[in-house]
Amino acid sequence: MSGTRKVSVEINGVPVEAEVEPRLLLSDFIRHEAGLTGTHVGCEHGVCGACTVQLEGRPVRSCLMFAVQADGRSVRTVEDLAPSETEMHPLQQAFHECHALQCGFCTPGFLMSIEPELAGADELTDAEIREMVGGNLCRCTGYQGIVEAVRLAARRINEKGHA
Repeated sequence: MSGTRKVSVEINGVPVEAEVEPRLLLSDFIRHEAGLTGTHVGCEHGVCGACTVQLEGRPVRSCLMFAVQADGRSVRTVEDLAPSETEMHPLQQAFHECHALQCGFCTPGFLMSIEPELAGADELTDAEIREMVGGNLCRCTGYQGIVEAVRLAARRINEKGHA
């Protein structure tokens, strides 16, 4: 009897199937089986938020989940945010314009944590934004640019009526 298990996860709308060890983390499945390296692995303890993806539309730490737990489910990674190769998602554009990133290592986790919260949230207070990003750590920016970017993105998304 083999120690592996067949796992099928829809990632960014594409089915990804692989025979994996039951202990394989979802972050490793995304990076090594799906070949999507935008999901970063930082602390591997769920503290930093760099590995955040969306599972069934909700942000989750992919370093705290096994791939087998995502079997038959839908995952969205940072690679799926931009509408095209030449156009950024409003949140990505706002991060760029507000200088909300420096080294960029934490950025995918921030984007995937924030994006589901923006629809219908055009008037956010600093406290609400800081609560929204509270589970993600950045060692470079000081967070003020991130707060400004979230505010700008929320306003733009809700002016256009979509994310």
